[in-house]
Amino acid sequence: MRARVPAVIGLAVAGAQAGHLLAYDLRFGAAAQQMQATGAHAYFPAFVKTALGAAALLLLAGLLVVGAARAMARGRRPRAAGGGASFVSLLATLFTLQLAWFMAQEVAESLVAGLALPGPENLLLWGMLGQLPVAMVGATVFVWLGQRVEAAVAQLGAIEPARAQILTSAPLVAQPIALDDALATAHASRSRIVKRGPPTSFVFRPF
Repeated sequence: MRARVPAVIGLAVAGAQAGHLLAYDLRFGAAAQQMQATGAHAYFPAFVKTALGAAALLLLAGLLVVGAARAMARGRRPRAAGGGASFVSLLATLFTLQLAWFMAQEVAESLVAGLALPGPENLLLWGMLGQLPVAMVGATVFVWLGQRVEAAVAQLGAIEPARAQILTSAPLVAQPIALDDALATAHASRSRIVKRGPPTSFVFRPF
């Protein structure tokens, strides 16, 4: 559970930026892109690219882990781990974090630009319209991929101890077999050797 907290927070930050884009597109239409690239929003294009790029890298890394587990298991799919976060609880968490980030971001931008603070009703309305669809997509992907990544990590962790056990136990089994074969060969060679010497009739006895 602790390992999921940074992933959920990072997903919420990236989702808040995607929800920010959606909220402005719904509210301002064609003028949204220009508004989000000038004035107090001048930082936004670079920030949203960085956040969404990091989320894409994490998604790609998860897919690579699942693919590696399938390759090591000779094409068998890792079974999805049970007991993960439910979709409803994850959706509520992501939506709350994204909405809080969006509202704080809007207030900070208004303070920097010296503008009047937006009303809470506008922040809640447009924040919900922009953040809720993105949170639903993020929760769906996180639940689907998270269970498979956990199963893949467990499967990869089980492969290495099994290989190590095989490598350490193989010499212990091979040594007695090799020793028995060597002893059998030595006894067989001794049984085939005929002692040679002078006949007993030619042995001289002392006078």
